[in-house]
Amino acid sequence: MIDKKTCARPGRPRSFDPEAAVETAMTLFHERGYDGVGVAELCAAVGVKPPSLYAAFGSKEGLFERALELYLATGGRFVAEALAVDAGLAETLRGLLLRAAEVYGAEDGPPGCLVMDATRNCTDPKARDLTAALKRRSRQRLRDRIARARPDLAAELADHVVVALYGLSAAARDGMSRKALRGVAEGLAAGITRRIEDADAAQ
Repeated sequence: MIDKKTCARPGRPRSFDPEAAVETAMTLFHERGYDGVGVAELCAAVGVKPPSLYAAFGSKEGLFERALELYLATGGRFVAEALAVDAGLAETLRGLLLRAAEVYGAEDGPPGCLVMDATRNCTDPKARDLTAALKRRSRQRLRDRIARARPDLAAELADHVVVALYGLSAAARDGMSRKALRGVAEGLAAGITRRIEDADAAQ
């Protein structure tokens, strides 16, 4: 949390760029998690004093929320894009997992998923609430997509895919290569395809 006692003076320098600050914060939170980035470090990275940061975003949580929004509009948008593809269910889910392997294993930015990883073991309940709400929304979107094709499998497959995404993100953060992540994603997708085929055969 930003200490309001140190942020009593409102206002921001004219040169302060809130959008650039959000992008910088997004990278820091992605690299080290919410608890791993302090207010002093955020201010130093952005080039402002705490009063200016507080005036712009209200709190560290406010800046984190903006960073999450930016992530979902940039690196994290692949989930919505993959689910919007006009393809069969098995191919859609395969595409989602393969795309996750590509994004989480990127070499030009922090590995893994900001939403899934930034508040892992976090001590701030407000920050945890922010990511929890986004995870619920993402899972519901996934379940709705599955339900359009197989309502009987919607809850089960949504759980499978969510756990697969968590695993891919964690493996990426532990240093697994993009090539290895793609191989894992293919195996996970094959298992989901077999489950759909088995359910089809049983009907």
